[in-house]
Amino acid sequence: MRFIISLLVTGLVVAIASWVIPGVSVAEFGWAILTGLVIGFVNAIVGGILRLFTFPLNWLTFGLVSFIITVLMIMLSDKIMGTKFEVDGFWPAFFFAIAVAVIEMILGKMMSDKK
Repeated sequence: MRFIISLLVTGLVVAIASWVIPGVSVAEFGWAILTGLVIGFVNAIVGGILRLFTFPLNWLTFGLVSFIITVLMIMLSDKIMGTKFEVDGFWPAFFFAIAVAVIEMILGKMMSDKK
């Protein structure tokens, strides 16, 4: 049950962020859920490997490289999803990553207050 709720929240976050950020579009809510899964999977696998190799540089830049890797993983997810999830370039992906992080933080805080 917790996994299903997490999927729905991820879809909601992706849908809201794509609505707020110009240059990012998702076909519909079902595709927003799938987009969240693809971004999470790509970020975990490919992003994890890249973070491992760039650890010294990431440490020197106080995590900026890790954020850039996340933006690149969003752009890779755009290529994987085809026309159902589209990002118009680096800057829309950059602001999309920030929006997703902020929205997830707000929703996480709201859900933790209810418990």
